[in-house]
Formats: sequence, structure tokens, C-alpha cells
Amino acid sequence: MLSQKHMWGVWIGLTLLALALLAFILFKAQDKTFFMPGPLTHGHHQIEMACDVCHTSPMGGSELLQDACIDCHGDQRKKPMDSHPKRKFTDPRNANLIENINVLECITCHQEHRPGITQKGGYTQPVDFCVYCHEDIAEERPTHANLGFETCNSAGCHNFHNNRALYTDFLIKHLEDRELNDRMQLPKKEFASILDQLIDYPADRFPVQALTAQDADAPPEHLTEDALAQWLASGHARSGVNCSACHQKEADSPWQMNVNREQCASCHAAENDTFLSGLHGMRQKVGLPPMTPANAKLPMQPDAQHKELTCNSCHSAHDYSVVTAAVDACLGCHADNHSLAYQQSLHFTLWEKSLAGEIPDTQGVSCASCHMPRINHDVNDWVSRILVQHNQNATLNPNEKMIRPACLHCHGLGFSIDALADTNLIERNFTGRPSKHIQSMDMAKEVHKKSLEETGGELFK
Repeated sequence: MLSQKHMWGVWIGLTLLALALLAFILFKAQDKTFFMPGPLTHGHHQIEMACDVCHTSPMGGSELLQDACIDCHGDQRKKPMDSHPKRKFTDPRNANLIENINVLECITCHQEHRPGITQKGGYTQPVDFCVYCHEDIAEERPTHANLGFETCNSAGCHNFHNNRALYTDFLIKHLEDRELNDRMQLPKKEFASILDQLIDYPADRFPVQALTAQDADAPPEHLTEDALAQWLASGHARSGVNCSACHQKEADSPWQMNVNREQCASCHAAENDTFLSGLHGMRQKVGLPPMTPANAKLPMQPDAQHKELTCNSCHSAHDYSVVTAAVDACLGCHADNHSLAYQQSLHFTLWEKSLAGEIPDTQGVSCASCHMPRINHDVNDWVSRILVQHNQNATLNPNEKMIRPACLHCHGLGFSIDALADTNLIERNFTGRPSKHIQSMDMAKEVHKKSLEETGGELFK
């Protein structure tokens, strides 16, 4: 048997070893998940290795966590998107509401590391949390009588941060919508046509004009026949973007073979910013290596598991085809039921017709048409342009956020609400008709009818 002296020596040795291991994990090891009290939500699991993005100080409390939330998500809560802005609850007239639920702090409703109570969207409050402030809603809105509070946050109804697609006036405006619009058309791409209006575009170095093979300024040893042919067929060559635009940071910089995301961002800053806000790019935003499909929660193609997601992953050099990026790049990674069903859908039929020139290219519906929609973007105080929203998560949760930027270009509002509430229809990539009916439009019609009866107006003219 060991003597007491030896036992004390062993105990001290093991203690020092444990302290050394702890110090290594804290200060040297890349993997800090050892300290996680539970897994992160679907929206944050990509950055679980970057603990300090949220936990900015070991001594920080809810105030620092709130600052971290605002740093990443603050823009999403600015008017007109946020239907429950901070000023509503700092108003003394609503002080009693804060006593019920402190919605001034994000972690009141979104607590990480709580998988047992985490719901879709990262909510950790009970599904009927709206009752805290709206228990008398049936008195204010008779259409809501007998509705359970657990139904508030369902598709077609309300979302705490953004209910712009579903507020009453907007529903009434679209009461006469048909399932398909008379004019089914996506916004036209216009980036190339307004380059000369963008102050931050390097037009002095790359004037906006079509280039020929003789204009290519790559060193001869790098100018392969394939690369030249792809570049000549690209939007870059048609818009004056020469080889050096991507391969040289400045006119006198060394030639770089591999083009990185930062170089793309020198012309496509807005696209880069939105890319970094979504799951595809958020790891790079916090200094981690690019995402690979192996990190994803959704089923992915086996041969794509270790493919890094960068600009070139979808827009492959040197043609940087937006057509390839809109469908083939998506299906090259995604293997969930919704994605696999796309090629059997009417949307895909329209996409093929647009590629064949049978219909305008603004009528073809690709993966990107819905998940990376073309939105109106304010470049500055006097110029706006159509931007492809590269944050593919911006319209996914809750999915009714997709209605305005995507669905309404082709479909009526009522049909869109019903379709997005039907999970089986979504699985089939909208092949078929909605099997569910959400009552939002019916309620709006009832409210509108009552209002017109009181004023002596007509329901429809």
C-alpha cells in the first residue's frame, strides 16, 4: 500500500495535471465545447468554436450578451422590420408589460445551450408567451375570440419581430388576389447597368465597357485558353472587369492565383455583407474557417461533405455564372427532401423554359429566386438597386418572411400564406396544392366588411 506521503504526492500531481489541462483548454486549445452546458441552436451551431463572439468577457452578464446580440442582429430589428421596437417598452405607459416579460433583453426569449426547451426559431419561451401582454386581445379584436395563444406564432399569423407581411391593412389590400398573378415576373438584375453610379466601385481602374480577348491583362503564363474563353463569356468581361481586378488587390500588387472573398467584396460589398450574415458565411464573419456541408444540420450530398463554402464554391471561376449558382450549386450540396423534389416541380419547369429562351429569364424560378431573392437595396441616400440577398436564412424562419420578397412576384397573398403553412407541400417543393387554410385573410375580410358597413362603403368595386 502507498504511504500517506505518497498518496498526497499522487493527489498533488493529479491536481496539477488537471489544472494544466484546464489552462490548456482555456487559453490554447481551439475546441472550447468542453465547457458548453448544452448544444447551441440551429442558428448558431456553426460558430460554437467562437465562444467569445457572444461571451465577450468572462465577467460579463446579460448586458454584454445583449450587446453581442445587437452586434449581429441589430439591423434586423430596425424599422420597418421590428414590430416590437425597444421604444415601445421604454415608454412609461407600457411599464407594466415589462413586469410580465422583459423583452428588452434578447435572452429572455432566446437562451442558448437549452436544447430541452428550445423550439424552432430558437425560442425558449412557452409557445403561448403572447398572453403575457395580449390576454385581452379578443376584446380588442373579436376575430380572435376562442383562439388559443399557442397559435399566435404559426405560419400566416404573427411573428414577434416582423409581421410586416401579415398586418391587417396589407391583408385587406390583397383580398382580391388570385392564386397566380397576371404578371408573374421577378425583379430584373441591374447591378451591371448602374456601376457608373456606385461611388465605391473602382471605375477609375476598370471603366465600365465591354472587353475583348486582346484586352485581357493576365500574365501570359496564367492566361490559359479555357480561362480566357470563360472570362470572355462572363458578365465581368462585358462590364469592364479585367483579370487583374480579381487577381491583384492594387495595380502594383503581386499577382495572386487564388481569388479570396475579400477581393470579391471590393466590388460586391453588399452581397458580401449579406453572405456573412447567413449560415453559409457566418463562420468567416467571426474568423473561423469557411463552412463545409459536413457542419450542416440538413442532409447533404456525400461527395460535398468537405467542400468549403466561399464565393467560388457557387460562382466558379472564370465565368462566375449566376445561372450555375442559382440551381446547380445548391443541388450540388443540399440533399434534403425539399431540395431533391425541386427538379420535379413546376418551378423547375419554368427554370428550364427560361434557360431555353421560351420565356423571359425573369420568369424562371430557381432555388435562388426564393431563397436568395432579389430585393431593393439602398446604396446611399440617392441611389438604390436590386440586390441578390445572399443571406439565405433571411426568409426561412419564420418562413412567411419569404412572402414579400419572393412569393408575391407570382402568387396571391392568400395562396402564399396557405402554401407556406403546409409542411408536406414544402417537402414536395410546392408540387400540388395547399392542404391547409390559414384564416388570416378571412379575418381581414370580416374586419374590412364591418368597417365598410359602418361607413356605407362597398366591399369591392
